[in-house]
Amino acid sequence: MPLHSDPRHTLIVVTGPTGSGKTDLSIQLARRLGCEIISADSRQLFRDIPVGTAAPDSTQLAAATHHFVGTLSLGDYYSAARFEEDVMALLPSLWERSPYAIMCGGSMMYIDAVCRGIDELPTISDQVRRDVADIYEAEGIEGLRARLRTLDPDYLRTADPANHRRLIHAVEICLEAGAPYSSLRTGAVKPRPFSIIKMMIDYRRDELFDRINRRVATMIDQGLIEEARSVYPMRHLNSLNTVGYKELFAWMDGTMDRDTAIARIAKNTRVYAKKQLTWLKRDPSVIKLSPSTALVDALDALGLPV
Repeated sequence: MPLHSDPRHTLIVVTGPTGSGKTDLSIQLARRLGCEIISADSRQLFRDIPVGTAAPDSTQLAAATHHFVGTLSLGDYYSAARFEEDVMALLPSLWERSPYAIMCGGSMMYIDAVCRGIDELPTISDQVRRDVADIYEAEGIEGLRARLRTLDPDYLRTADPANHRRLIHAVEICLEAGAPYSSLRTGAVKPRPFSIIKMMIDYRRDELFDRINRRVATMIDQGLIEEARSVYPMRHLNSLNTVGYKELFAWMDGTMDRDTAIARIAKNTRVYAKKQLTWLKRDPSVIKLSPSTALVDALDALGLPV
């Protein structure tokens, strides 16, 4: 069932784990419905890394209008909060052209930001961002934990202690707001003036992992190594702190051999897919589509003829 009930406008969310065929299904739906696609992938936003992020290629981009693909430089700052703001500003123009819009991606925080809303948090100043980066560079993840023991022990008790990006974000918010990050997180769902229908292609775990392994091999053939080498001088940027590049950078640094790096990309991508599936299990509104009849199932979920 839709999360909200406004029959005039419907946001179709095509989500699911990496490698499950979200892009192709979204394009099929967009062409069938005459609507446009909003990418909800936190890495496809960045230019210069299309292979490693499995960004839509030129043929796919020509088949349907996409938004938020390759719009940022690697050094640009972006966040789920900014994504929510940008998508909510874009949607009225999309509704003028179609009663439907499709949001496609597996960045779950970005999807939740649009579907549920995100708490109002302060914009992080460049100075605070540099200060926290200096902490992490000088003291590592334990330095971040130490700051949070003082700034926000409640958040630290529930946070993933190994996720340095989340810890960095929490310290930044605490310093910028002058208040604990946990005190600013309400989790309240914002009402949306449109219907939301979420769906995913539901592969068996072994089938999904086989697709992931084959996709990593295809990425290597498509030039992932050359792409990683071209951005290697910028490897310190947050936009490149992601599966695919981290492993190849380790190889280029001499701390891992080539075959191990490629095998580690496949393994870490499978781990990421498991995390996405765990997140999706918590959302009973997601409609599961059969891989063999995904488009038919999607149209049926929308109440539309095949």
